[in-house]
Amino acid sequence: MRALLPLLRTGWGWPTGALAAALRLQGPCSRPGPRRAMAVYRTEEHGQPHSRDYRLFFKNVAGHYISPFHDIPLNVDSTEENGIPTKKARNAEYENLFNMVVEVPRWTNAKMEIATKEPLNPIKQDVKDGKLRYVANIFPHKGYIWNYGALPQTWEDPHQKDKGTDCCGDNDPIDVCEIGSKIFSRGEVIHVKILGILALIDEGETDWKLIAINVNDPEASKIHDIDDVKKYKPGYLEATLDWFRHYKVPEGKPENKFAFNGEFKNKAFALEVIKSTHECWKALLMKKCDRGTINCTNVQIRDSPFRCTEEEARSLVELVPTSLNKESNEEEQVWHFLDK
Repeated sequence: MRALLPLLRTGWGWPTGALAAALRLQGPCSRPGPRRAMAVYRTEEHGQPHSRDYRLFFKNVAGHYISPFHDIPLNVDSTEENGIPTKKARNAEYENLFNMVVEVPRWTNAKMEIATKEPLNPIKQDVKDGKLRYVANIFPHKGYIWNYGALPQTWEDPHQKDKGTDCCGDNDPIDVCEIGSKIFSRGEVIHVKILGILALIDEGETDWKLIAINVNDPEASKIHDIDDVKKYKPGYLEATLDWFRHYKVPEGKPENKFAFNGEFKNKAFALEVIKSTHECWKALLMKKCDRGTINCTNVQIRDSPFRCTEEEARSLVELVPTSLNKESNEEEQVWHFLDK
């Protein structure tokens, strides 16, 4: 435990240096009303979209490459004074504010994801059997029906069985379905509040799906828990369940299953799952568990044996090969009508 104290005092990647200074510039006038997330993170494209070598790298406010998986804090405003979270960071409102990395904008089809096995974990398009992956349009849905992404600094441990689902984790950061009205861009880091969670069982693995809303959404002030989603966005949860149940059927696979009979659990339950996956991530970054093929290279996590310098991070990005082929392999859009 004593060995962990220096790492815990840093807040597991909480803002330091130039980033912390940038956040302080927001000043007290920006709280506690609608929050305008500063552009403290930037992205840099390498390669051609809809190609196997496409990568979207992340930079912090100082322009240094970072990992969106490990270096972006889980919690919003997770600042400290003398190793103790500030009063603002401790109150109930801020305990339910999280950073979300947007991987897939709503109504798009390319299956983009944080590359957990690559240095600095850029976003890339998933490949299966040598082909780029796209989700099918299953009537009446078009692509992903939410802004889809992940919470940084979380990890669903494939060696740890969940008591509620009786299945191990899927070896990824925890997924988020953001249900607000705005369509975000790939690579945006937005502030969301958690509303609930769904337990998808994907090929025998627990694949949690958080339900969240952008804190600046016009309806965010009245949606606080999963029952509010049912009230103010009728049909959205049913559509979400239907989407996850059937999205692999056009590939010739069976319908997906769910734990808890497909019941959406509430915010309190979801926050406990986030807490658990954050603890798993901590163990991962401190080399206290079997990481398998997960790449833990990071720039900002003090005392992590996987931490690299800013210069080393830049060198890692420069080593990434980029094809000169500018041909796009975007999939043709077709509708699938399923006998349900």
